[in-house]
Amino acid sequence: MTQLAPARRPSFGIATVPSQVAYGDVLRVWREADSLPQIEHAWLYDHLMPIFGDPLGPTFEGWTLLSALAAQTQRLRLGLLVTSNRFRPPAMLARIAAGVDVVSGGRLEFGIGAGSNLTIPTAYREYEANGLPFYDAAHAVGSLAEACTIIRRLWTETEPFDFHGNYHQLTGAFSNPKPVQQPHPPIIIGGRSTPTLRVVAQHADRWNMPGGNIDDAVARSAALDRLCAEIGRDPTEITRSIILPVSYDRPADTRGAIRAALGSGFSHVVLSLRPPYLTQAARWVVDNIIAPCH
Repeated sequence: MTQLAPARRPSFGIATVPSQVAYGDVLRVWREADSLPQIEHAWLYDHLMPIFGDPLGPTFEGWTLLSALAAQTQRLRLGLLVTSNRFRPPAMLARIAAGVDVVSGGRLEFGIGAGSNLTIPTAYREYEANGLPFYDAAHAVGSLAEACTIIRRLWTETEPFDFHGNYHQLTGAFSNPKPVQQPHPPIIIGGRSTPTLRVVAQHADRWNMPGGNIDDAVARSAALDRLCAEIGRDPTEITRSIILPVSYDRPADTRGAIRAALGSGFSHVVLSLRPPYLTQAARWVVDNIIAPCH
């Protein structure tokens, strides 16, 4: 298997599913992770209703929970992998994200995607249940590209502006306070389709591969390289990130997946934890997954 991106220092983080859990469960894991320097970042996902388990079980709104966790931690980089561009207008999302960056003291990693994994049937009900329109994939990706432009401008421009796109119309757009990070928080775009990778090539500081096998991740990374070349962007400017599930029962499998990902140019590794979370879950991840891979 050939390496498609230059080697970078590996960076490890955790993702906690904010569904079918209590707030205290997630807070416990994040506070512990915040005390362990081997874990550099922590993530939530963005769904409005459960997509697994009890369909009437609890699911926390991602940005609300992220802001609370930002106030309860000191060191971790943090974000959503990834926020759904379908759920919130981009100008509103820019304000929410700027607020989280302020609350965290400049630790936000702004993750965004076209929204909704269409392979998960239960994801569809989020739209009808919350009165949200569900457009086709082409609309979702086109809207995402415009949203990235709008959000960056709201974070960086000091005067109101108008925006007249195919998907979004704004008059006198302006946002204050600005994010703490300058010129803006890192933009991480998640997805694997070619249209989404075009948006990644244009707008992202980091690309996240949402799971899947390593061979597929390598193929998608190579496709991103080609799309960057088409627009004259150096593909090495885009850090490669991947989500990998943690197996409590078979940690060697997780370690093998990490080594394969690192060897294929994915230096930003997010270890996804499913509830219920172990006692001292973050310490377990460090001792059984991260430390043996260094």
